[in-house]
Amino acid sequence: MKSGFFSHRPAEDPALTALQSELRTAQGELSLAYRQFDLATDPELVESCVFQISAAKARCNYLIRAIKARCPDAAPLAQEDAAWI
Repeated sequence: MKSGFFSHRPAEDPALTALQSELRTAQGELSLAYRQFDLATDPELVESCVFQISAAKARCNYLIRAIKARCPDAAPLAQEDAAWI
């Protein structure tokens, strides 16, 4: 017989879920900006890529802080996730 005691998961915070989804999107944008930088040859294009990287990093940092503020007891970021912060 299954016990109902452990079957309930805590209610998920929709705002936290949205922030985590935005972070995944921002991380994808950062990865794309780095790939574009690697392929850029024109100086103006390189400069544009640098700005894109900077903006994506700033967005990721903001989202990480917002997630931590909503869930302070969450597990710390993995080393590879925090390497670019």
